[in-house]
Amino acid sequence: MTKLLKTLFVSPRAKALRFATARLALPLAFAALMCALTGHAFAQDAPAADAATAKASTLDLGDSAWMLTSSALVLLMTPGLAFFYGGLVRGKNVLNTLLMSFGAMAIMGVLWVFFGYSLAFGGGDNNYIGGSDYFFFNGVGVDNKFDDAHTIPHMLFAIFQGMFFIITPALISGSVVERMKFTTFFVFMALWGLLVYAPVAHWVWGGGWMADLKVMDFAGGAVVHVNAGFAALAAAMALGTRRGYGRRPMLPHSLPLCLLGVGLLWFGWFGFNGGSALSANGLGVLAFTNTQIGAATAMLTWMLIDQFTRKEMTALGAGTGAVAGLVGITPACGFVTPLGAVFVGAITSAVCYAMATIRAKGPIDDSLDAFAVHGVGGFTGAVLTGVFASGLITPINSLALPGLLEGGVGVFWNQLWTTVVVALYSFVMSFVICKVLQAVMGLRATDEAEERGLDISLHGEEAYAGEGAA
Repeated sequence: MTKLLKTLFVSPRAKALRFATARLALPLAFAALMCALTGHAFAQDAPAADAATAKASTLDLGDSAWMLTSSALVLLMTPGLAFFYGGLVRGKNVLNTLLMSFGAMAIMGVLWVFFGYSLAFGGGDNNYIGGSDYFFFNGVGVDNKFDDAHTIPHMLFAIFQGMFFIITPALISGSVVERMKFTTFFVFMALWGLLVYAPVAHWVWGGGWMADLKVMDFAGGAVVHVNAGFAALAAAMALGTRRGYGRRPMLPHSLPLCLLGVGLLWFGWFGFNGGSALSANGLGVLAFTNTQIGAATAMLTWMLIDQFTRKEMTALGAGTGAVAGLVGITPACGFVTPLGAVFVGAITSAVCYAMATIRAKGPIDDSLDAFAVHGVGGFTGAVLTGVFASGLITPINSLALPGLLEGGVGVFWNQLWTTVVVALYSFVMSFVICKVLQAVMGLRATDEAEERGLDISLHGEEAYAGEGAA
């Protein structure tokens, strides 16, 4: 026993152990104190804890898991858009183009938490803009729901909608690439998000006046694509054309990069549309399925038109057709049957093809067809929702109303005139914002910067170092 005690308390190993224990004592005591303080700070009395448990019990873990996944998928669409647009511009402007989308992830992500979410979905009786209830995500918790109709945490609903807020102004960049000052576009996105996107989102999804009219926009045909597309047209008109537009070719520098972007967009769109059901249920499955059908049909339609008109199917045409179909099916995916999705995809693709062809011969430099694909495609899809919406969907979506083909003449006209209102509001407000920014800080890069390339002129970097600017 004596030998054992000496081993434990007198041996060099024991001394080292005691020394190490002493060294750990202070940090451990500090950690224990912090845990105690933290526990006190977040502790609830018994009734409050019971209430939180009761709220949480109404939340569905499966729905929450799907919506977390969908939120990530929608965020992935913004890098996808960056690659799609980046491949379409000339090599000397690719980094600038990429940053326009990646920059949206920064500025719009912060603005959504500060003000955007509340302006779009804040409470109150105002039919035109939300209130200040949720500024800085105040009251947006993880143990309460946004409303009684859904089974996901309020914060999850808010962050899902925030991903839409990010990508929508990034879409506008397609009309202003290769010539707009980056800092000005950054400010434009912020102003546009608060003054244009948030009010329109409130009208349609936040309990505003279009919601009272039962306008059908499942995932953002009007809120996202018409809104962004007509803003893109206004910005292109305010900005003017690129140097040499119409006189020299301005070809895509990397179609592989473009198609990579299309693939990421298509993949992310399943969260964009399928997630808009806000639940892992039959409606989500329908929206998911219709998204695939609409995109595939539109891509095929564009390729066939290419073959008949140009005698060749092109990679650019295939990618653009897929995006047009995804845009067109966005408002309709939760209201039409799979057969209806075929018609929506095909018609939207044909209309966008015609508009892109007309645009290429016109005086307005919508550089990457943001208006032709998103503005016109979103408008077409929103109106076609009023044509092909089916009462067969009503059992899984109470907001689905019979469209024109089922006798819903009023539904069709509702879709048409409200979409016109969104288009006009977005165009006018966007043009005004551009003109104000033009007066305050200037819209365009200098002629020298544009000729040299915006990558090196505005950012001091080159996408393809040592290869020169194309």
